[in-house]
Amino acid sequence: MNSTGLVKEFPLAIEANHSKAVEFIREAAAQSCDLAVLPEYHLTNYAYCALAAELHINIVPGTIVETHGDTLTNVAYFISSTGAILSSYTKKNLWHPERPHLTSSTHDRHEAFDTPLGKVGMLICWDLAFPEAFRELIAGGAKTIIIPTFWNLSDCNDAGLKANPRAEALFLESTLVARAFENTCMVVFANAGGPRGKVTKGSYAGLSQVAVPFVGALGKMGDEEGMSVVEVDMQILEDAESNYKVREDMGREGWHYEYSLTREGDEKSRL
Repeated sequence: MNSTGLVKEFPLAIEANHSKAVEFIREAAAQSCDLAVLPEYHLTNYAYCALAAELHINIVPGTIVETHGDTLTNVAYFISSTGAILSSYTKKNLWHPERPHLTSSTHDRHEAFDTPLGKVGMLICWDLAFPEAFRELIAGGAKTIIIPTFWNLSDCNDAGLKANPRAEALFLESTLVARAFENTCMVVFANAGGPRGKVTKGSYAGLSQVAVPFVGALGKMGDEEGMSVVEVDMQILEDAESNYKVREDMGREGWHYEYSLTREGDEKSRL
C-alpha cells in the first residue's frame, strides 16, 4: 500500500492550503498511491469527496472544526476512493490550549472501521500520547492507524525547551515508532510543516512519516512543506504479530489487563 503524508505552510490560508493539497494529491495519485493524509486543521469545510472519486484515492483530509449546537468539535473523516465518507472520528484527548474552545468525544469508543485498505482507525494529534487509544483500536481489528496532526516545537513549556529545544521532535520520533511496535500496526502520521525558524510560536515540528514494526519510520520528512510517498508491504504487520503476539495475547481468555478483545455480551473491545 502506498501512503502519502502532506504538510502545510499557512494554518488558516484555506484556499492556498486546498490548492496545494490538491496538487500534492494529484501527484500522489499519478504515482498509484492508495491513501493521502493531510494534517490537523487543514481546512474548515468539506472539499475532497469529488477529488477522491475522480482520482480513485482514499483521503483523510486533516480535520474540520464543526459546530454542534453551542459546542465545537475537531473531526477527522475517512473518504474512500469512491468519494464516500466511510467513518469519522472526533478528537478525544484535547491539547491544553484547545480545551477552553473545543469539546472532547469523552467516553465515546475508539472505533475501527472497514476500508478498501483493510481495517483502519483514526486518532488526532495529542491522542498519540495515550496508548489506551491505540489498544482499543487494534482490539477492534485496526491494522492501520491514521493521525492528522498539528504539533509544533513550541508545544513545550520553558523548562522543557531549556532542557532540549527539540523536545517535541524527540517526543514524536520516540512515540510513533514505539506505538507501531507495541501494537503491531502501521501508523500514518501527517503533521504540519512550513518555514524554518527559531523555537518560537509557530515553529513546525513536521516529521510526517509512516511507522511500521521492525523497520521504524518510512519516508520521514523534516519540518518543511512537502509530500512523502511511501510503499508498504502489509505482510510486515503479520510478521511482527507472529513475532510479538500482541493481538494474540490480548485475545486470550483471562487477559490480565482491563482491556480485552471482547467484553461480556459484546464482541467489541473495551477499556
